[in-house]
Amino acid sequence: MKTYTASITVTLRRAILDVQGKAVEHALHSLHMPALGNVRIGKHIELDVQAPDKETAHGLVMDACSKLLSNPVMEDFSVHIMEKASGVPA
Repeated sequence: MKTYTASITVTLRRAILDVQGKAVEHALHSLHMPALGNVRIGKHIELDVQAPDKETAHGLVMDACSKLLSNPVMEDFSVHIMEKASGVPA
């Protein structure tokens, strides 16, 4: 069984007002940074997955995202899977 690291980004859907993002955007503008805009605030989750292959690991993480890590009504998520280095020098 291999170990994979999953990197998950969860954000509010575009159609939903991101109040926290708007507050940060206004703060940036008040700090004289008008070139920065359309701020969206989300969450980043990393976790390790034990699976026989990358496709299985991806499926497990997608299932976790759909059932627990995100709210499918209000949030979108993206998943990136990487095989974890064994830590044993060659």
